[in-house]
Amino acid sequence: MKELMREAVQLFEEVMFQGAEHVIEAMEGDVWHDYSREQLQLLKLLEQFGPIPAGQLAQKQGVHKSAVSNRLKKLVDKDLVVSRRGQDQRERLIELTEAGHRVVEEADAAVYRYVESLLDGKIDETEIEQFVRTFRKIKQLLRIGEE
Repeated sequence: MKELMREAVQLFEEVMFQGAEHVIEAMEGDVWHDYSREQLQLLKLLEQFGPIPAGQLAQKQGVHKSAVSNRLKKLVDKDLVVSRRGQDQRERLIELTEAGHRVVEEADAAVYRYVESLLDGKIDETEIEQFVRTFRKIKQLLRIGEE
């Protein structure tokens, strides 16, 4: 079992790192040329967790606050995110604008189209169902670990 788990972890890492690079290089659409991968990831994080303080965004991206500040400045300039006061007047929360939501939708649609074309006819529905069940379970376990 340990050897199988070790292989599973290795495969997961390979798919995460190499797969992400491969998908991004093959992506079509203006959104993938207009924004960096890190900016798009920041927008996705805001969609999932926002409104959120910039410090938490830095933590979730695994980078220094200054890197997030630079990305946010560019995204604010493009009207994709806004900063507003939180309940605590000292806290600033970052959130997506309508334009930011549209960019995330466009990026998601492009990824979906690419992955669908990559896997079409090569993976059957049963395999996809098993993949979804497994990743739902992992997601649930990760949430429990955060609590």
